[in-house]
Parts: sequence; C-alpha cells; structure tokens
Amino acid sequence: MRVETTELEDVLLFTPEPFRDERGLFTRTFDAHIFDDAVARRASSRRPVRAADFVQDSQSRSVRGVIRGMHCRSGEGEAKLVRCAHGAIYDVLVDVRRTSPTFGRTQAFTLDDDTFAHLFVPPGLLHGFQALTDCADVCYRIDREHDPAEDVAVAYDDPDLAIAWPLPVSSVSARDAAAASWASLMKSL
Repeated sequence: MRVETTELEDVLLFTPEPFRDERGLFTRTFDAHIFDDAVARRASSRRPVRAADFVQDSQSRSVRGVIRGMHCRSGEGEAKLVRCAHGAIYDVLVDVRRTSPTFGRTQAFTLDDDTFAHLFVPPGLLHGFQALTDCADVCYRIDREHDPAEDVAVAYDDPDLAIAWPLPVSSVSARDAAAASWASLMKSL
C-alpha cells in the first residue's frame, strides 16, 4: 500500500496495490499496521488517531451531481478514513484548525473504485464531495460516535471557499442548502 502526504497538514492518501488477473482483482482496503505506522510517522495532530480508534463505519449512496458537505464536528472533532467503493467522487477538504500551517487551505481529490485510494481526514477539517458517476457509494470509517449537537456545516457554494465543483449540482440536502457561511464559522472558532 502506497502512503502519500498531501498539501494539507496531517492529511494522508492511502492507495492499495490490487492484484489483477483474468478473474478481476483482489485488494486489501485497510491495514491497521500500515495506517498506524503512517499516521505516527507523519501526523502532528493535537489528537492522534490509531486504527483501533475507529468505532463506526458508514456508507452513503449518491447520484451524479449530488453534493454532500461541507461538514465537520466541533469539540474534539472527528477523524475519518474515506473511500469510494463504487463509482467516483470529487472529494474536498478545508483546513479549519486555527493552529495549523495550512489553516484555510482547500485541497481536492478524486476517489474512485479503480484506484481504491483512501483519504485520511484528521479532526478539524471540513469535508464534502460530489458524485461524478451515475452512482457513487462512499464508505466512511469514523473514530467517534455521532453526536448531532456537534455537527458543523458550511455552504458548499460559499464564495469565500470558492470550491470549483466539476459538475452542475443536481441535489443537496435541506441541511446543506441552509448551511452557514465560511465567515460565520471563522467568527465561532
């Protein structure tokens, strides 16, 4: 499994190396030892995350053009390991950690069912994605139980973020359509 650093502090991209033959393929989608080693060597997070910390797996299914995000959690935050199990997504992160050298920066990734790349999202980053294919199944491994009282959302189309979504937006949830602005989040931090 290849592990790459990204432009955002503590964010890592894990890309498996599938075995392919005439039958199809086989790949390991997660390896706790590789994860723990990579995070321990590279991460400077205020709350270190280990593979054993992941307590919840969730999955979403979206149709082409749907945007889910931009979300994060207040309090201790939430670490995620995100992958696209079917189809492809345009995945976007925004660093909202005031003490981070990459505070306020945005980075986008394409996650798909061809490369099987996993994106490690440490606590303190806004996360969202747009489905690029007719059907996109996204799997999230999360290190804390969900507490709706800690949910934070910023508008996916906030002009201060200026995220260049690759497709016309086909749908967003009512919650995401009513999300706060980047400026209001900055006032609350």
